[in-house]
Order: sequence, then C-alpha cells, then structure tokens
Amino acid sequence: MTTPRAARTVTSSVEVAADPATAFSIFTEEVGCWWQQGPINFHDSSRAHGKRIEPGIGGRVLEVYDLATGEGLELARITVWEPGIRLAWTSSLDDVDVDIRFAPSEGGAARTVVQVAATVRAGGADRGGTAWVRMTPQWFGRWVDRRDRVPHEPEHLARLAVAVHYAKPVTAARWLHEVFGLVCTGDLPATDADFAWIDLRIGNALLILFPPEGDPDDGPATPTHVPWVFVDDLDAHFARAQAGGATIVQDIWQHGFRAYEAEDLEGHRWTFVQAGPNVR
Repeated sequence: MTTPRAARTVTSSVEVAADPATAFSIFTEEVGCWWQQGPINFHDSSRAHGKRIEPGIGGRVLEVYDLATGEGLELARITVWEPGIRLAWTSSLDDVDVDIRFAPSEGGAARTVVQVAATVRAGGADRGGTAWVRMTPQWFGRWVDRRDRVPHEPEHLARLAVAVHYAKPVTAARWLHEVFGLVCTGDLPATDADFAWIDLRIGNALLILFPPEGDPDDGPATPTHVPWVFVDDLDAHFARAQAGGATIVQDIWQHGFRAYEAEDLEGHRWTFVQAGPNVR
C-alpha cells in the first residue's frame, strides 16, 4: 500500500516600502502590474493579459483573458480578506492553500514585511499554486519601489527574444547583470545546478538563459543562441514553415506558452511562440 505524501508548506517573505494597509492594496489591486509578463508566467500566456484579485471572501483570483469583462481562468477562491493584515485563498486548479500576511516592519511605520506561505495538502498536487511563494519576493518589492515612476499597466513584451545556452547560466547571468547592466527579472539561484529558466530584460525584450544541450564532452553545445519570435498565429506559421521545407525539430507544444522549434536552411535553430495579447 502506498502511503500518501504528507502535507508540506513552503514560505517566503519580502520587506516593502509601504505601510501594511497600502501594501495590501497594492498587492491586491495592482497584481496585474507587478506579476510580470513572460512566456512561462501564466497557465496560458497566449491569452493572458495579466492577473486580477477580486475583493472579499469568495472573491476569485483570475488569469485575465478578456479585458472588457475581466474574465478568464479562475486560479483560486479567497477564504480570508483582512485588509492590511491577511489574505488567503484555496487554489481552484490544484491542492494548494496560500496564506499571505502583512506585518509592520521593525524598520519603520512605512515599511511592511509580506510573508507568503503555501501548503500542499496531504496527498495533493502542486500545479503552480505555490508559485506565489517564489514570485512575490522577486516581483512585488520591485513594483512597490518603482510604481510611482511608471504607468500602472502590464508591461508589453517585444516580438523578439533570444535564448542563450551557457555552461554556467547563473554565473553568466550575474556577470551580464553586473558588467553589461542587463536587468534580472528576479533573484538569481544560488548555484548553476539550481535553476530551470533565467530571464534578463533589455527594455521590453527578453534574454533567456539555458544550460547547454547535449554532452559537453562531445564538443561545443548545439545550439548556442536561439532566436524566439512571437507570432500572431502559431498554427498558420507552423504550416507555412513545413510547406517551405523547414526542418521541424519539435512539433507544437504547450508549457504556459505554445511554441515549436525549427531549423533554417543552414541548420540554425529558431523557436516560434504564440504571441500573447500584451506582445507588441
């Protein structure tokens, strides 16, 4: 007999330059701004304009697909709504309960420690519900620091991104940030072995860092640089590439974003991605 996995809880925290009541309001009312746009930051990035949190117990946490109505994919239902103190919800997509607390910081009245805890219930599954623990410290504090200087709207992504394969991606990302001034979208992992995806920003364009493909003992990794092009109709683009003789490396797949990979006439690899509504 298989023993069900025990419940587990993951936590994080971030200190922000706002009093608890203001921090609560920014967190809930401006989540569409501070939750960053990116290919893997939504369940369906080809449709998502951003996120929205409805106020009050029973309110929904939504991934917004229709700007006119504010409707989309229900991510969770709110179970606790105490402005300036506590916010909690139960996931609608997996077995995760999220609890967020806003406590005055010892650093001053105008500062708040935001504590995030996500519990995967015993025997339950995590299909992204714990992402708030990882993303809140990386994105919420940055938004609070810059929100008075920028428009309060989701950031639009460019049509072109570049994926670069490094033997030591975390080391490379840190160097690119410190030496070339590229902007990290979040906190970097501690080691090169402890990461899956690293985004750097150049304006509204993305530089995506990956480890090398293949066995390093076999020589230089292939590929080393892969353009990512966001297109309006991925299925039509895929059909055109096939008809034109492109070598399809990987058929259309979906992991938050929909994409396929192909090689051009000289064997260079390209990734084509379904553009979301905020890609310009």
